[in-house]
Amino acid sequence: MPTYDYECQSCGHHFEARQSMKDPHLTDCPQESCAGPVKRKIGVGAGFIFKGSGFYITDYRSDSYKAAAKKDSDSSSSSSSSSPAPSTPAPAAAPAKAATTV
Repeated sequence: MPTYDYECQSCGHHFEARQSMKDPHLTDCPQESCAGPVKRKIGVGAGFIFKGSGFYITDYRSDSYKAAAKKDSDSSSSSSSSSPAPSTPAPAAAPAKAATTV
């Protein structure tokens, strides 16, 4: 249920009320010493609050897509494991010193 902000037109009292969207607006101030008319204020509403490590488009992939991706990753990992290990490059030769003439 949404929360609505109200303000009394007589005493200036601000308060909130949880109401259904179908409920009628409140008309009287809840203060004991005041029974003045209240006006519902326009609020900004509540924003979205995302909690957790993150939300990604891949979180909502179809089961068929996930199965095809798993099959593809399994076939590529088995073919890469049979390839020979990469050779290590030889160390680079030290640069030659330039001869200086006096």
